[in-house]
Amino acid sequence: MKRLPHGLPSGNPPAARPRPGFPARLDTPTAPAAARPGAPVGKPALATRAAPTTTGLGMDSQAVRAAMVRKLQAQGVSHPAVLAAMNAVERHRFVDSALVNQAYEDTSLPIGLGQKISKPNVVARMIELLCQGRTQKLGRVLEIGTGCGYQAAVLSHVSREVYSIERLRGLHEKARENLRPFRLSNVHLLFGDGMVGYAQGAPYAAIIAAAGGDVIPQAWVDQLVVGGRLVAPTVNAAGRQNLVVIDKTATGVLRSELEAVHFVPLKSGIA
Repeated sequence: MKRLPHGLPSGNPPAARPRPGFPARLDTPTAPAAARPGAPVGKPALATRAAPTTTGLGMDSQAVRAAMVRKLQAQGVSHPAVLAAMNAVERHRFVDSALVNQAYEDTSLPIGLGQKISKPNVVARMIELLCQGRTQKLGRVLEIGTGCGYQAAVLSHVSREVYSIERLRGLHEKARENLRPFRLSNVHLLFGDGMVGYAQGAPYAAIIAAAGGDVIPQAWVDQLVVGGRLVAPTVNAAGRQNLVVIDKTATGVLRSELEAVHFVPLKSGIA
């Protein structure tokens, strides 16, 4: 396994690049973006950053998330920004009410349409790999597979801008509802085929995927900035899924295969 480089460039896109309007439907790019009544055209439905109040008892207690973060530290997660983000985002707001009591356990939970919210440890591990060697926020991040929106919320704390694509309309709408109370102005949700990425927002400082295929789509690598990093599950020759890290350099890509994971299959198209 090749050694992962440290101190990667931030890979922030040029300041002059225009930002596309959000939210958008990727399979019909000419369709006008939907907007909340009274909101400016082309702005995301999630307007200003003001997370819900986290006082009180039970799942609303800060102490519950603090205990989860201590477990993550014991499991080896150490990046301060990642731990702070995991501590800040209320995971119980992203699962069905019947599963709320399991929200802060280190387990994946069903979110509908055959999909699951990843374990807290897996979310923290993958985001930590993106942030490895960096002391400042990531630039523009592309997330493949929005799911219920939890990982996008965590990413919003460690990056300047998050583009998140979901191919299942039901989950895209669920993520919008889940994220609406957090009002994260740097998170943009898109409905479309994640296999092709989102070229309109490229280049990306980092790309993260929540589904695994036999290969990393070339479109993702093409949309990654030189100096950027991609983290995704990928099926190896033995038929097992492993986390794969790709670092894009001026002379090519460096690929590292890490521990075994279990994600839903990567699929193309929309549904």
